[in-house]
Amino acid sequence: MLRAADRARAGRKSLPEPPPSTAMHLPDPVALIESLNRADVRLVLVATGGGSAAIPHLLTTPGASGAVVEALVPYARESIDRLLGGPQESYCSSRTARRLAMAAWQRARSLKATAEQAVGAAATCSLRTLAAKRGEHRIFAAIQTLEATTVASLVLEKNVRTRGEEEQVAAALLLELVRQACGGDGGRPLEGLLRPGERVELLREEAAAAWRELLAGTRRAVLVAEAAAEAIAPGRLIFPGSFDPLHEGHRLMARLAEEIAERPVEFELSIENVDKPCLDYLELRSRADQFGGQPLWLTRAARFLEKLEIFPRSTFVLGADTFVRLADPRYYGGSQEATDHAVKTIAEKAGGLIVFGRVREGVFAEPSQLDVPQALRDIAYFVSQREFRIDISSTALRREQLACEPS
Repeated sequence: MLRAADRARAGRKSLPEPPPSTAMHLPDPVALIESLNRADVRLVLVATGGGSAAIPHLLTTPGASGAVVEALVPYARESIDRLLGGPQESYCSSRTARRLAMAAWQRARSLKATAEQAVGAAATCSLRTLAAKRGEHRIFAAIQTLEATTVASLVLEKNVRTRGEEEQVAAALLLELVRQACGGDGGRPLEGLLRPGERVELLREEAAAAWRELLAGTRRAVLVAEAAAEAIAPGRLIFPGSFDPLHEGHRLMARLAEEIAERPVEFELSIENVDKPCLDYLELRSRADQFGGQPLWLTRAARFLEKLEIFPRSTFVLGADTFVRLADPRYYGGSQEATDHAVKTIAEKAGGLIVFGRVREGVFAEPSQLDVPQALRDIAYFVSQREFRIDISSTALRREQLACEPS
């Protein structure tokens, strides 16, 4: 006969075993801080919510202040926008994670870290919420150092973990990348923590010496595919742009400019932006590969006057929007005096400007009708709508690409 206590136990439904704590899968914080200090690292951590458990895991450890110089949690989209210089096409993506890591690397530099010491680490996630998600539960974590850009992506099985458990997975992945960036072995990130079918995807781009010098600021320009930048002779034909992506409109502009200037075009892509983080190495590789061997300069010339210093007496290929900005006081701190000085410098030092129109809100902006100072008009060749019109933009192409990606 069963005793009363036994009968009560027998009548109960058995409860599932609670899942093992994921805290045991986080790297040992004492060992991690010791390795960061041995490597003389200055780390900035950024987590947009998911992965933020990595911050107290490190900062509650003695010795953390020697290695971790800042930790940020830009939780609202407006906060992310402020950090990255504008709205993002997707707030949970490899590109956004890498931008956040680069922003963190640059913040480390601004906090007195050398280019070799600085490490930027970031995570952005789409995790479980009160309302069921239609899309995947995803984690992106990225690390930026002077040597390389690394990004890890992970799709979680839906509705099998609590939000807290998913947060811990994100923190574990972020800290594992930090550990590896500071000299730890490659290992197998999150081994024993992932469920069947879950797999961490890693992308890494190690930079050549010239690219590292460009990011560090010790070089202003480098020709892609060259071991070192050649001496930059004056009088080139330079086509600057972001080329995100390069499209047929750019290619046609380049061909027409070559006919007009009677010399080969060379493209220019600045890794630096006035308001946004620098382009990371994976982004640079992706954009450079579009040109298929055509001459491409990578520079640190975010402003047109800086491009003139690198490419003296050169002719520049410009779209209508860029041409108008050359004389817009908003791009010179609102100072009319600075604007007038810039216009005078461009008119004196540029070899010429080849200006193409573009469609804005369904209306083609004829470049010859743009409101710009006469000094700029005097050095410009305006390509008419009859010679060139393609209703296409890189922004529209990026939106189309994003719409085709799984949510």
